[in-house]
Amino acid sequence: MRRYVSKFIACPLPFTKSNFFLVNCEVESYYASRESNSQGLVRSYLNGSFAKKYATSCATLSEDTSKDSSVSDMLIDSFGRLHTYLRISLTERCNLRCNYCMPAEGVELTPSPQLLSPNEIVRLANLFVSSGVEKIRLTGGEPTIRKDIEDICLQLSNLKGLKTLAITTNGITLAKKLPKLKECGLTSVNISLDTLVPAKFEFITRRKGHERVMESINAAVDLGYNPVKVNCVVMRGFNEDEICDFVELTREKPINVRFIEFMPFDGNVWNVKKLVPYSEMLDRVAKQFTGIKRLKDHSTDTAKNFRIDGHCGSVSFITSMTEHFCAGCNRLRLLADGNFKVCLFGPAEVSLRDPLRLGADDDALKEVIGAAVKRKKASHAGMFDIARTVNRPMIHIGG
Repeated sequence: MRRYVSKFIACPLPFTKSNFFLVNCEVESYYASRESNSQGLVRSYLNGSFAKKYATSCATLSEDTSKDSSVSDMLIDSFGRLHTYLRISLTERCNLRCNYCMPAEGVELTPSPQLLSPNEIVRLANLFVSSGVEKIRLTGGEPTIRKDIEDICLQLSNLKGLKTLAITTNGITLAKKLPKLKECGLTSVNISLDTLVPAKFEFITRRKGHERVMESINAAVDLGYNPVKVNCVVMRGFNEDEICDFVELTREKPINVRFIEFMPFDGNVWNVKKLVPYSEMLDRVAKQFTGIKRLKDHSTDTAKNFRIDGHCGSVSFITSMTEHFCAGCNRLRLLADGNFKVCLFGPAEVSLRDPLRLGADDDALKEVIGAAVKRKKASHAGMFDIARTVNRPMIHIGG
């Protein structure tokens, strides 16, 4: 992270490497507002001024962002979008090395003391849920490698007002853990799988384990998850020839295959030539399968959803690059290091860990969150600008 921030500021930061909220801010305004010690910093959180100083941009907040506004106002951005979906990254570590997620040289991991503790995760999650978040998705890294994953699920599932607790996983260790996770309140499962060919799996992930992922998909079906979502990142020259093979998974089982356009992140060597657009993927499916019908999508859906006559499951396309769905975006992200991110493709972040550990109360944390949400842009910058924008690797952000 230091190498990213160094592009914007030439002197050391006073806090930790998680202070990515300096992106797009002028250095002078930061130092003009800097407190002389941590006690003063806590006071600035508690009186609400910190939210105004460290919003995701340095523009002045509107005065209607105040403590006495309704709690749900924290989750409403300046375009009227209500954010009811929080993705929580539990770890930066992973037992695979997928080349579109992690650079070949690896990534610098955040030291463990700088990661959120289970209690901090639950406290922040409760703050979001009590303010109107209805769905939480656990991501990583690989969330199932955490030894306390079951306890975290149990505590989160008991939060009053939470309707859905989901997980996105690579499936390597899921099969043996899923029965307990279901007991602990896990209600929805997404499993990442980019190829049905074991040799290609080993190439893309730089690890073995294809058979274990297939076992996890079947285990989720057997445990009654419906649908079991299978995420497939489609890349030209690698797996676009398997699209119809993936669709076959939906014939007999309640599987929702989700084809994802290849997206640019730091270190994944994105190239538009590798991008297989939604229109081309859909055309491949329509040529081989008759009776494909578009389903009615919710206004906040990231996917365009289809059903094929005679198939138990369904097929979806996540068109982030060619037909973005920013207008209906209801998602927010809490990273493993406690940074809060309002857009997957935007570089701006604000730390929730730092004020939390400095003693900020819920009202102060809500002001920091609300300020960041209010600065969310109408849409991402477009795939070519995203490819040129400094951001974190996907392994840091959380899948």
